[in-house]
Amino acid sequence: MDMIDATQVARHEAQRQGNRAGAGAQPGREYLSFRLGTEEYGIDILKVQEIRSYEPPTRIANAPSFLKGVINLRGVIVPVVDLRVKFGCDAQITPITAVIVLAVKGRVIGAVVDSVSDVLDLPHDAIKPAPSMGAVVDTSHLIGIATVAERMLILMDIESLMTSAELGVIDAVG
Repeated sequence: MDMIDATQVARHEAQRQGNRAGAGAQPGREYLSFRLGTEEYGIDILKVQEIRSYEPPTRIANAPSFLKGVINLRGVIVPVVDLRVKFGCDAQITPITAVIVLAVKGRVIGAVVDSVSDVLDLPHDAIKPAPSMGAVVDTSHLIGIATVAERMLILMDIESLMTSAELGVIDAVG
């Protein structure tokens, strides 16, 4: 899968808005798909501000291992969370490693992923609820699971994850 850039996301969004203006039916939601290890995830495209290539952030002393540090994004200091480390994936930096810059609860945060794939328009009926796995696996940050062209896409509630007590990157009240 090819990595996409912020220009492609903006172009796709403009095209989608144009299509929606001419169509009466309300489509499903759009999700940005990305990889963490061997799994493919999706997040609501409306939470994505931009996609950047990975540049090493400035480390913060005594930060948890998943908090890579901070970057200066046009004058805004942005914390960078490595979702690969958080979810126990191999966290090697490659040429396609990307940072998804998110707008969550009025804050900007970066999320390191292995690669960004594409933007998918998923109809509501394509999304199935995440299976309950009891106390073994926390599925509280999952919206559901979709099947797209014979591949499974795990849909993540990125706002819930970033405001969770386990990450603590953004205040839940903020």
